[in-house]
Amino acid sequence: MSVIKMKASDVEAKPLSGGGMDRVVEKKGLSKQVKLGIGGAVLLIAATGFYTMAPSADTQTVAADRVTISTVERGTFDDFLPLRARVTPLVSVYLDAIEGGRVEEVLVEDGAMVQKGQLLAVLSNSDLQLNLLARQADVSRELNSMRSQELALSQTRLSNQRALIEARLTAEKAERQYNLQKPLADKGFVAGKVFRDTRDEYEAARQRYEVVQRAQATDERLQTSQLAQLRASNASLADSLQIARSTLDALNIRAPVAGQLTAFSIQVGQSMSQGERLGQIDTAGNKLVAQVDEFYLGRVEPGQKATAEWGGKTYNLKVAKIYPQVRNGTFEVDFHFVGQAPEDVQRGQTLQTKLTLGDPAPALLIPNGAFYNETGGSWVFVVAPDGDEAVKRPVRLGRRNSNYIEVLEGLEPGEKVLTSPYTGFADKDRLDLESE
Repeated sequence: MSVIKMKASDVEAKPLSGGGMDRVVEKKGLSKQVKLGIGGAVLLIAATGFYTMAPSADTQTVAADRVTISTVERGTFDDFLPLRARVTPLVSVYLDAIEGGRVEEVLVEDGAMVQKGQLLAVLSNSDLQLNLLARQADVSRELNSMRSQELALSQTRLSNQRALIEARLTAEKAERQYNLQKPLADKGFVAGKVFRDTRDEYEAARQRYEVVQRAQATDERLQTSQLAQLRASNASLADSLQIARSTLDALNIRAPVAGQLTAFSIQVGQSMSQGERLGQIDTAGNKLVAQVDEFYLGRVEPGQKATAEWGGKTYNLKVAKIYPQVRNGTFEVDFHFVGQAPEDVQRGQTLQTKLTLGDPAPALLIPNGAFYNETGGSWVFVVAPDGDEAVKRPVRLGRRNSNYIEVLEGLEPGEKVLTSPYTGFADKDRLDLESE
């Protein structure tokens, strides 16, 4: 048996109680740092899940039954443009009141066929009649004065001609006397003084004739110029008088051309202002006028072919004139009939018209829809193969007709796109298509 020796310190130590035999047991668990790390990870996972599951600002949920889904297909594109064209007169001549006045008589009813020059209505204007009388008096007075001046010039011309004749006769007589006496004077049969007087008279008569001749030539030139001016003035005054008379005659409203009188609703006793519209005359024949979307402004040209349907028949047309001014998003086009024209149409009616823009050609097509007005053909929403979402995609679209749009780039056959209006989500990049 072994013996254990105990130290004195151990013997002298106080005996242990029951409490002294207890030990502190430390609880085993996660540290504070670990708990914070776990909490942060949970928050991160929750935030990631929320971001993944929640819709983004560029995404919107749309009911699938609210949109139209169409398929991209290959086919033949007929390049035409359907239009509603209005029947209008081929040529319209407007009737305006050249001079204002009171309606005294209406001779033709609205809608009647009239001939060129036919009297339609009579106006009266007392002020215009008085002014015309005063103008006639002034013109007549001036014409009489000019005729008096013309008569005086003619008399002066005659007087100058008589003076010239007399001067020439005197010179010729003096010359004969001189030629008669000269040989006799040389032989001494005529006194020297007598011969010298005869010679001086001859020289004076000859010089006087030359002076009268030059004066008459000058007067003739001036008188001719004055007479020409007077005659021109007379003609001008006569024209002025004729204009004054035609102004009074303008109170008689006449048809400038033959045709159908329309919009002619004046009444007896009505006062018409100068330049006021009285009505119009529509000449024989009709044309069609259509409003075309400004998108086609660069594709419509004069001479292009078109057709119109009326009474079960098809009539041929051509583009006659294009008005490039754009108003309210449209411009105006005139169509003329080629060959036979419908006879039973009334002006103001509308006909269904088809304008041919090009020849039929194979192309990639999507149905025409209201989406084009919002995108301009630069992008569309393409539906995913599973049909659960649609994503915005840039495309390039070409020609359009009433049924289809030509696809140039960005889509493949068999893909599906939204062709209904994009109102409310045009600014989104993705749509979640929700089925009921």
